[in-house]
Amino acid sequence: QVQLVESGGGLVQAGGSLRLSCAASGRTFSYYTMGWFRQAPGKEREFVAHITWSGGSTYYADSVKGRFTISRDNAKNTVYLQMNSLKPEDTAVYYCAAYLSSPDHGYWGQGTQVTVSS
Repeated sequence: QVQLVESGGGLVQAGGSLRLSCAASGRTFSYYTMGWFRQAPGKEREFVAHITWSGGSTYYADSVKGRFTISRDNAKNTVYLQMNSLKPEDTAVYYCAAYLSSPDHGYWGQGTQVTVSS
């Protein structure tokens, strides 16, 4: 019902910025909470941020709070993750998710690689 495609990943130096995009299909997009998750090699999936359908409520992991900003444009069926002051520990594959309650029962994109060098 919902398909997600991430883009915007790449290689950036520590202290730099990057903006990820997630394009969603389906007229039900606006009903979903949109979240960003990441997974580094050898580590479990980690929550990064999410935003409700209205955009009125956002939540961030402590590790990214103050550096990352999540936003969405329902007219464009797109969610963004603006990442500033990037650190090497931010290196991971970043995944976009759409879900109503739990990300374990939602839709996922293919992921986009973010690599932060020292």
